[in-house]
Amino acid sequence: DNVSGALVCRQDIYLQLLEGSLEAVNATYMRICRDDRHVGIKKLVSRRASNRFFSNWAMLHDPAISLIWNQQQISAGILDRIPQSEIIGMFEAISHRPDLQDFDH
Repeated sequence: DNVSGALVCRQDIYLQLLEGSLEAVNATYMRICRDDRHVGIKKLVSRRASNRFFSNWAMLHDPAISLIWNQQQISAGILDRIPQSEIIGMFEAISHRPDLQDFDH
């Protein structure tokens, strides 16, 4: 599909950034939504970007070591209140970390 991105996960949260053409990203997102293993799916950000953060990765995996919100903040619904720029900023920061692994390779 030529979709790249990152998956941040831990016990209480999964955040995924999908990058690629609008058609490819939408198709991937719809597959995720139809998959009954996934519940409570919310689209937090949708925007066009001139560059990919994870262009060299099929899907970067970050085991939430770098996640900036703690479990109490997640439980209190911080993802419903923070600006989209903060979410994008978190993924951008992850994209610059040399210690993370490509999940698909």
